[in-house]
This record gives sequence, C-alpha cells and structure tokens, in this order.
Amino acid sequence: MQNTIRIVGIDPGLRRTGWGIIETSGNSLRFVASGTVTSDGDMDLASRLCQLHDGLAEVVHSYKPDEAAVEQTFVNKDAVATLKLGQARGIAMLVPARAGLPVSEYAPNAVKKAVIGVGHGEKHQIHMMLKILMPKVEFKGDDAADALAIAICHAHNRGSNRMRQALAG
Repeated sequence: MQNTIRIVGIDPGLRRTGWGIIETSGNSLRFVASGTVTSDGDMDLASRLCQLHDGLAEVVHSYKPDEAAVEQTFVNKDAVATLKLGQARGIAMLVPARAGLPVSEYAPNAVKKAVIGVGHGEKHQIHMMLKILMPKVEFKGDDAADALAIAICHAHNRGSNRMRQALAG
C-alpha cells in the first residue's frame, strides 16, 4: 500500500502568491485546495512581506502538507522588480521550511513540461490539463493554477529530488 503525500505548491509574487494543495499516492493525484495570498500595495515592503508570511503560514498550518515546492524566480529587465520578487520567494521558501517541510524548487519550464508535456505553453493549456489530471480541481486565477502545477511537478519529480539531495548531503 502506498503512502499518501500532501504537497503544497507555491507560486511566489509580491502582490499575489498562489498556493495549491494536492495529494499524491502512487501515480494518482487528488485536488485538496487552492488560493491566493495577497499583500496591500499601499503598504511598505516589510509589511507586505509580513502579510505574505502570515497568509502562507496559515495555509501550511491549516492543511498540514508533508512537502513543499516553490517556483524558481526568473530574472527580468527590471532589477528592482526582480529583487522584490526574490524577497517574496524567500518568504515562500521560509514558511514551509520553518514548519519542518522539505522544500524543492522548480524552474517555470520544468513545471510546464510536467503538466502540459512541453516547456513552453500558455496559461489556458495549464488550466485545461489541471482539469484533466484532477477533475474536481478548483482554482481562481492564474496564481492558484500555477501553484497547483508546481505541486504536480513536484509529485512527478519528488523521488529523483530525494535521491539528488541524499547524494549531495
């Protein structure tokens, strides 16, 4: 009998951080929940990071995942925006790590490849495949959908990640 593993996928963003919870047992996937943690754009950066932290901490506390997966940051032309996204990503990694969860990271192309079969694709393709892979899935917006895709990517790659971490450690 295979163990059921609960995974939280996190799509970091300073305005909106998406989260998605799935369960995997063998090759089967089951949708649990998804949503978005938002920060108030009128507040200072530190306060916004606190809002993201507190919102994600509540998700982790409420759903009690076993493992976490976070999307890696891509660098864009705006250095200030990239730095702020990196800070939000730090919160996205800190919260599950502080809860004692192993945290894995995935590049956006790896996430797309795991869900739609190719490394480049459109948001509507991800949405469609989420509904095929988990017929009872519910998500509001791209951030929650992306977070679910990150969790699915981790479900498909978690065995090889554990082996890589064991070899590195």
